[in-house]
Amino acid sequence: MSQGCSIIVGGTSGIGLRMAEILAKRGGEVIITGRDAARTQGIAAKIGGNVKGLGLDLAVPSAIAGALAGVGPVKNLVLAAIERDDNTVKNFNIERATRLVTLKMVGYTEAIHTLVPRLSNDSAILLFGGLAKERPYPGSTTVTTVNGGVSSMIRTLAVELAPIRVNAIHPGIVGDTPAWSGKPPEVLERVRVRTPIGRLSTTEDVANAAIFLLDNGSVNGINLPVDGGWLLL
Repeated sequence: MSQGCSIIVGGTSGIGLRMAEILAKRGGEVIITGRDAARTQGIAAKIGGNVKGLGLDLAVPSAIAGALAGVGPVKNLVLAAIERDDNTVKNFNIERATRLVTLKMVGYTEAIHTLVPRLSNDSAILLFGGLAKERPYPGSTTVTTVNGGVSSMIRTLAVELAPIRVNAIHPGIVGDTPAWSGKPPEVLERVRVRTPIGRLSTTEDVANAAIFLLDNGSVNGINLPVDGGWLLL
């Protein structure tokens, strides 16, 4: 089995943080990253165990190699960093759109490029997309586009980097995350009644699904939706 750390790019909050907590309880080395190095190191200390924090901004791809210079070998690479860009074609913000496209399309790829020499044949890579790729909403122009790009990216990476496994996870509306928990109750209720399991997905649901994608040695090139069946209705 592969030896090395699990690195979670974007592991300071939400699903990435929960994954770090789960992996830390297993006893292995875990590295989390966030844009603010001091804040990230503080969060790592709170998680406890063999967890370290690094400062890293995927939207500045030229700095990624330097930020990750001391990392390795790597067992699991999780690219969970996201940003929420409310952008439309009619009112298009070029700066915000460029940052999000750079973060996911270029930053994700450059992080993988940097760490590939430190991965082994049974390492796993996991990218985070989202179900806006399937169900756009007003303001999701850039988000829908980049998450569609993630779904294609994992297929080419799984072929190019074989036998290293590469998968993506696409959460739907995760009711207990900061982005959604503060929404008006009627907004969340409209989603809940369209979800066959009768409730919204949770951070724990998505984190456990993500860990499954890292652990299962036969799952490769998969785009896994985690939405409680929301897309069915």
